[in-house]
Amino acid sequence: MACDITAGRLEPCKDSVGGLKAVYFVNYSAAIASGATITAGEITGFNPLISLYKFDLKGTNNSFDETNENSRDNGTSFWTQTGTLVLKKQDLTTQTQLKALAYGRPLVVVEYYAKDANDKNIFRMAGFENGCEVTVNTASGAAMGDLNGYNITFTGTEVEPAHFIDPDIIGDDTNTTVVPGT
Repeated sequence: MACDITAGRLEPCKDSVGGLKAVYFVNYSAAIASGATITAGEITGFNPLISLYKFDLKGTNNSFDETNENSRDNGTSFWTQTGTLVLKKQDLTTQTQLKALAYGRPLVVVEYYAKDANDKNIFRMAGFENGCEVTVNTASGAAMGDLNGYNITFTGTEVEPAHFIDPDIIGDDTNTTVVPGT
């Protein structure tokens, strides 16, 4: 049966850290999900090549969480993927890109500070099949030390949890091209 558990879990070593290093936005296309190669739950390839628009993150205000929601009465189960991001300093270029994100439904790749077993950063993709809704709040702050920038929230609703991505295909120019910020 597809819902039977097949493995247990040992208590892991305390060698992991929290936080997000960067977030990458991908313009939505149904071809991304249909053309992806998924091996043992991990995305190992994209066809066609996709562009990842990178936003560097710094600080403790950035997070990505998933909640599994189930209904025994309705026989349903799905995952709500939520990310919160803080981008410091307002500027016209960022505002233009954030407006496009808010009007679209991008896929979102989060890069953790945490490393995998091969000491490579962990990447996961939210909104893999349906894309994400992005909301942008612009903050000017009241005091000199307050945030002048953007508070961004993205939310995806998917049948499966956010897929892990093989870190070797990030920026390999065969599967993904990373477009850095300016």
